[in-house]
Amino acid sequence: MANEQPKNPLHGITLKDIVEDLVLRRGWEGLADEINVRCFIVDPSVKSSLTFLRKTEWARRQVEGLYLADHRALKREAAASQS
Repeated sequence: MANEQPKNPLHGITLKDIVEDLVLRRGWEGLADEINVRCFIVDPSVKSSLTFLRKTEWARRQVEGLYLADHRALKREAAASQS
């Protein structure tokens, strides 16, 4: 039987996908403004960010939280524009 996680909004989304999505939407500078970590400020790259985030639980939780907040805002905007 497959491990299902119906209450986990990040289930099936990789950390790489999350970082790439945030960089696409906010850019490195915007991401560094929200989460003050060196890997977003000094010579940022997806690879260095993933290395840091996989080792640093608190930073990964902040990145995941920012991703979820962005997607909730996008859903609200989409719902408001349909009304």
